[in-house]
Amino acid sequence: MQRLTNNNIGISQGSRVLFSDYIDDGPMWTGTGPREHRFDVKFAENYATVPNVMVSIAMWDSDTKTNQRMDIAAENISESGFELVFRTWGDSRVARVRANWMVIGPLPNEDDWELY
Repeated sequence: MQRLTNNNIGISQGSRVLFSDYIDDGPMWTGTGPREHRFDVKFAENYATVPNVMVSIAMWDSDTKTNQRMDIAAENISESGFELVFRTWGDSRVARVRANWMVIGPLPNEDDWELY
């Protein structure tokens, strides 16, 4: 649990189509085995510490003739951003995916100062 004691709490959110591989026969649509797509999310403003990040699938378009396997995660989270990672494997054929994210964390306070 992250305890927020700062009065300056920031909430960021976003949505992005990660890929549309059915258009150009990309690897999520035509490939097999382990595959992943990474997208760098940069925050408009840095958080004071590493924030909490929640990601979810907002749209999932896949072939119904194969197993539907998916994994979505936020990785390499920092005060300035994170990597949104979508993975599939086996014979899954994923045409396109849209992901949403929400970030909550403390923002820097102008009254905070650091000793060097």
